[in-house]
Amino acid sequence: MSDIIEQSKMVTIIGAGLAGCEAVWQAAERGVQVRLYEMKPTRYSPAHSKPGLAELVCSNSLRGADLSNAVGLLKEELRRCNSLIMQAADATRVPAGGAMAVDRDLFSAWITERISYHPNITLIREELTSLPSEGIVVIATGPLTSDALAQEIASLVGERLYFYDAVAPIITSESLDMSKIYAASRYGKGDPDDYLNCPIDKEQYTSFVEALKAAEKVAPWEFEKVIHFDGCMPIEEMADRGDETLRFGPMKPVGLPVPETGKEPWAVVQLRAENREKTLYNIVGFQTKMTWSEQRRVLRMIPGLEQAEFARLGVMHRNTFINSPTLLVSTQQLKSDPRIIFAGQITGVEGYVESAGSGFLAGLTIVALTKGTKPFVPPKDTALGALIYHITNADARHFQPMNVNYGLFPSLEVKVKKKDRKLIMAERALATLEVWKKKVGVIDRNKK
Repeated sequence: MSDIIEQSKMVTIIGAGLAGCEAVWQAAERGVQVRLYEMKPTRYSPAHSKPGLAELVCSNSLRGADLSNAVGLLKEELRRCNSLIMQAADATRVPAGGAMAVDRDLFSAWITERISYHPNITLIREELTSLPSEGIVVIATGPLTSDALAQEIASLVGERLYFYDAVAPIITSESLDMSKIYAASRYGKGDPDDYLNCPIDKEQYTSFVEALKAAEKVAPWEFEKVIHFDGCMPIEEMADRGDETLRFGPMKPVGLPVPETGKEPWAVVQLRAENREKTLYNIVGFQTKMTWSEQRRVLRMIPGLEQAEFARLGVMHRNTFINSPTLLVSTQQLKSDPRIIFAGQITGVEGYVESAGSGFLAGLTIVALTKGTKPFVPPKDTALGALIYHITNADARHFQPMNVNYGLFPSLEVKVKKKDRKLIMAERALATLEVWKKKVGVIDRNKK
């Protein structure tokens, strides 16, 4: 720790997306002098086109605003912690029903102005292709990290960065119909509870494949177009290769006999626990490019998933991220070099608000390191804590980016009605957050 403190006179943040802007703001507001590097307008990523900081690319929606949605809770937590991103969002909000949407240009301009004129922030408009050898460094370069810096980061972490183009949906365990599902590992190997299995008969399989082939698909952005590798082939691509292809791929029933009959079903869909608590399950091998509405319709044709609640729907896009569970501690510091902090989507958090949350915590870690105090991570029954706990404790073998969702939270200690569960979790989270804020000295200026 002492070595880090000695080097902490220089703090560098690389990347001025939502994570980088939030991190620099939290540190600067607490008296830390920070250099913020942003390669725009010297160089643009394939997805960016405007010089402003915190540019929203894919959508002007910051998603749900209600506390029954975990991202709504995350926004409220950030708002109560004086998040720069939430101040900008509230100031530039436009009508969008139950979602929180902003005027993208005003949002970026609002943040750019405040960061540009902050006395503790030096904004440097140039591309860094190598990491500073001294001082605290925050890497917040996002899902489209430039090739040169990506190679530098890969060298730093000692392994390749991950790129994915198709991700399988994740569903909540409580929404499964267990009367139609059985636990078993293929050929009886490993723990029988490692996988849940949804058996499908011939008629159900035929109907499913037909629906899959006819479903509406999402066309990727130009910068997201990639060649599909066999290991992550979207299920629609497999179905187009032949009606029986899925039965010899992710829906292969071999080695998975139904306990009641001892016979293998015509096909099977496997579910693998996404977290240790087994509150979330990944649909194994079901990477998809169906639209989200079509995913809900088609995947609910699978026996046992008729009422499936999706914590994450399948997506297709290029992303760069590190294997955080093996590389980072809970403060997002690199295990092998604690002066290096990662923040934002490169850590495996998915989404704009989640990136801001990661950046917020990175900013607090900077402050703690410069002051020689211990960084404190929010408890995991808060949205901030649940998200960070997931990316640093998930199964490293199957780690994929994740949006915040209530499936990441610890279960309630008392049994409540399902319709009330999420709001009670939100109330618990906000109460816990207030206790944590006092512990780390976060002041809600709205309450002054």
